Amino acid sequence: MRVVYTVVLAIVVMFIITFSLENTLPIQLRYYDFFERSLPTYMLIFVAFLAGVIFTGFMGIVERFRLTRTINRLNKAIRDLRREMKANDNPPYDEEAGKVSPPFEE
Repeated sequence: MRVVYTVVLAIVVMFIITFSLENTLPIQLRYYDFFERSLPTYMLIFVAFLAGVIFTGFMGIVERFRLTRTINRLNKAIRDLRREMKANDNPPYDEEAGKVSPPFEE
């Protein structure tokens, strides 16, 4: 598995290097009269890709926190229901002694 990972990583690095070397033409970025800048094409694409990765990672973290909170809430509900079940169990009745015997321990 480690060999496959190394090969895939090498292919991705080679792709990034060749992509960068082939797309060096500058692009003029302009926002009305407030901002004007010249960037290589590959830099613009990498920045956009990186922004997408960061945004997706942030959304994943938010979703994980939400799911963890839901899991904790449901586990608490299960604990409460088990306690309620245990409290509502009728102890077995011993007819010979005429008294209630203690519940069985689990």
